[in-house]
Amino acid sequence: MKNAVSYYKTKFSKIRDCIFFITILLPGIAMAQTRGTVQVIKDPLLDTLIARRSTLGSGRSSANAPQTANGYRVQIFFGSSRQAAYDAQARFNDEYPELRTYIIYTEPNFKVRAGDFRTRLEAQKLVSEVRSMFTSIFIIPEKINLPKPLLSDD
Repeated sequence: MKNAVSYYKTKFSKIRDCIFFITILLPGIAMAQTRGTVQVIKDPLLDTLIARRSTLGSGRSSANAPQTANGYRVQIFFGSSRQAAYDAQARFNDEYPELRTYIIYTEPNFKVRAGDFRTRLEAQKLVSEVRSMFTSIFIIPEKINLPKPLLSDD
């Protein structure tokens, strides 16, 4: 009888050791694989988006992007006719070719805005000059495009 108990103890001990090996050591051996290569397939526009995001967050912008600031623009036209908006823009550009104009479409209306003024006083000066050409003129606070800095050779 003593011999039979000893036989079962050794049998259960071997089974316990096998279970330990299977649950602990075998997965570790199975996970050890050789190194391979990873091929990344992505849209190239993703790289440009990442580059643009890094410049937006840091406060500095790329050389090609216009720098913006808070300022004022003069709205010279507001209406639902696209052709009338383009006509107003052309009349303004004939008189003031040095000022930039912007056409903004907010459904269902078109807006024509002119200039990139840093102060309200500069915008008011333009309003007084073009009051006779355009009937409804407003000064709009908006983000403006700053002029490009002139590079000098020193």
